[in-house]
Amino acid sequence: MMTTRIASLTAAFALMSGMALAENPMVGGAAMFEDKNIVENAVNSADHTTLVAAVQAAGLVETLQGEGPFTVFAPTNDAFAALPEGTVETLLKPENKDQLTKILTCHVVAANAMSDAIMKMVDDDKGAHPVTTVGGCEFTAMYEGDKIMIKDGQGNVANVTIADVKQSNGVIHVIDKVLLPAM
Repeated sequence: MMTTRIASLTAAFALMSGMALAENPMVGGAAMFEDKNIVENAVNSADHTTLVAAVQAAGLVETLQGEGPFTVFAPTNDAFAALPEGTVETLLKPENKDQLTKILTCHVVAANAMSDAIMKMVDDDKGAHPVTTVGGCEFTAMYEGDKIMIKDGQGNVANVTIADVKQSNGVIHVIDKVLLPAM
């Protein structure tokens, strides 16, 4: 009887533990660990090698390893590849570090904004919520169904393709376009 009760309690505890700890989605073929910071996880994503190189070139590694909280809208390699030919190579040059830093910091918000919180802000603002980034850019968050979208300063719309990737110092939302500041 005691063995059965212990087995039942163990099974119940295992079930509750599984419910309490929702697992992060895979990103770029890599596991994303909640106890690692944004940079520690991003370097393992095969879909974010361009973003990681850009963060390194801009000297933002230490910042994004900081305490946060940060919400990072992380463009994929395909998003960078969709920019006009030569743009990424030009931005990675040392003489363009300020411009690169501006663009990258326009992908970061000084908050831990999970998708449900973003949707609530959009609802509270009747369909479009202004987002001010660390880089001083003013973007607009919106959503359709369960898909969050961010309109940048040039009117381009990036879709969140993977939401709510929890990090020790914030959250990453993977996006399909590079967000650009107003010109």
